[in-house]
Amino acid sequence: MQQVKLGVVGAGYWGPNLVRNALNHDDIELTWVCDLEIERASRLTRNLADVRVTAEFSDLLNDVELDAIVIATPASTHGRLGIEVLKAGKHLLVEKPLADNLDAGWEIVEFGETSGLVVMSDHTFCYTGAVQALRSLIRGGELGEIRFFDSVRINLGLVQSDIDVFWDLAPHDLSILDFILPDDVYPLSVSAIGSDPLGIDQASVGYFSLMLSNGAIAHCHLNWLSPTKVRTTIIGGSEKTVVWNDLDQSQKLSIYDTGVELGALDRDDLARALVSYRVGDMVAPVVDGTEALYNVMSEFASAIRERRAPMTNGKSGLRVLEQIAAIQESMMRGGEPVELTLARREP
Repeated sequence: MQQVKLGVVGAGYWGPNLVRNALNHDDIELTWVCDLEIERASRLTRNLADVRVTAEFSDLLNDVELDAIVIATPASTHGRLGIEVLKAGKHLLVEKPLADNLDAGWEIVEFGETSGLVVMSDHTFCYTGAVQALRSLIRGGELGEIRFFDSVRINLGLVQSDIDVFWDLAPHDLSILDFILPDDVYPLSVSAIGSDPLGIDQASVGYFSLMLSNGAIAHCHLNWLSPTKVRTTIIGGSEKTVVWNDLDQSQKLSIYDTGVELGALDRDDLARALVSYRVGDMVAPVVDGTEALYNVMSEFASAIRERRAPMTNGKSGLRVLEQIAAIQESMMRGGEPVELTLARREP
């Protein structure tokens, strides 16, 4: 089938990765790279005569042959640029977050639905082999009922001027949760605390907890100031527990047949109930090593061709956006839980 003609807006931190994967994908034809610093865009497209470079966003909007646009600009611009893309009749892929506020996110989602255009959230981790495997394990029932989700996402920098550590790092864990949890398990509320040890008027260290509809808790630790980088998530189920170490290239996932079981002596009186500990085997499955952004490009192109919603569509981006806004509200209230209204997913 004919390739999807694609333009990339933003040649900074994430843009080069998008450009590289678009150029390497058989289903994508990269035709534009746009950045306010045109020299930066030009460096990505040297010796590529078929890729045009511009500092004018309108050049992409006015190109009638262009099918789709990727937005990889600062988060504060996503809402405004995203709606302009849709109004120009182009399919839209937006780097996280979908927008910088919930109203702008709603406008993007609703415009996409009424126009029939594809709106996709670039929740990149959802397209890694590890997270795809986690989704299969959880939704296939191998872990049993989910009892807890615990994540540590810490590193040194990048300290940013326009967003805090929650806006920077929380979308990863929130989008992963949205992707892997069964349809009947979803967040009900969130509470968060953050600190500003640098004195930059925004949190650079933070913790948040989501209360899930089945009574479990999802807890995440975020930090820009750690001297070591840690990317570890533990998901405990009633049958098995899985540990995901994203920095371990040889063993991303470890599945433990280990758990705690409550005996049937007297379940109404926990003090008299029998507690046993199950210690079984550990299995380390092989996961697909294809680069996540390549899979993102595949899903975007397929969704456009098949005229369907992508796996991480605009509504998934909207749910994540609501949860980030609720985290900010909870932090302002000193950690008070904030109810979530959009978290129930459509099967």
